[in-house]
Amino acid sequence: MLKGQIRKAISGFYYVQDGESLIQCKGRGVFRKRGIHPLVGDFVTYQPDGDNDATITEVHERKNALVRPPIANIDQALLVFSMVEPAFSTHLLDRFLTVIESYRIQPVICLTKKDIAEKDALKSVLEIAEYYEGIGYKIITTYMEDPELSMKLQPILKEKVTVLAGQSGVGKSTLLNTALPSLALKTGEISDALGRGRHTTRHVELLEVADGLVADTPGFSNLEFGHIEKEQLSSQFIEFRAPSRDCKFRGCLHLNEPKCAVKELVEAREIAQFRYQHYTQFLQEIMERKPRYS
Repeated sequence: MLKGQIRKAISGFYYVQDGESLIQCKGRGVFRKRGIHPLVGDFVTYQPDGDNDATITEVHERKNALVRPPIANIDQALLVFSMVEPAFSTHLLDRFLTVIESYRIQPVICLTKKDIAEKDALKSVLEIAEYYEGIGYKIITTYMEDPELSMKLQPILKEKVTVLAGQSGVGKSTLLNTALPSLALKTGEISDALGRGRHTTRHVELLEVADGLVADTPGFSNLEFGHIEKEQLSSQFIEFRAPSRDCKFRGCLHLNEPKCAVKELVEAREIAQFRYQHYTQFLQEIMERKPRYS
């Protein structure tokens, strides 16, 4: 049996990378009956059919999978947020972080447009960025014409599967194409090969960039908390994890419970007030959602 990774999926065909070869494959008919849907990023076993095609016979266990974009086995998400135009939003950033953390995907925060931010706005965003960096997040600050951008991104992308996500209007694709011209070239070649207007189905593809794989896709778009239970939310806030073990009550939601170690750190300003406020807002949203029925 031969093994590889699905790098793209178009019109019912899966393109599996096996060493230097890209093999066009079909999925087994039984997959649909079993509710198995191969995704870009899946590691699979395939069997040649003898007619220049092959059939995927097994989809290996995933470490994670997203619905939008439909992709599996992601290592990290590059979260692109502008400092200005549009204004930086900690609420939106925390929403992204919460969802991404829940899928066990490592976030990297990229703050753009520092060259056009006024002094006060720049100072404010950098102070907030310092907090995120202090709790363990990787932070990059840059601008579109930054000559060092490629050098900043390449070690981050190396040997990782990365999806692009973040604030609308910040030019996520432009950012990567500016930093890594080879990505722009490959994307252009793919668009030309498909032909404008002939394919209405948007496809996801993993492109080899900077010794890693980057998803050529509009990015992570589902920011709902439907898959997160209220007891799980606090573990998506990384600075809550350690103190949560010291709360008096097991399963503490860090709301009104006595001797809550998380709230004590918020009151001591060791956990940022805005992070705790976002946590309580997200918790309320989870608690108010309609129950799911099987």
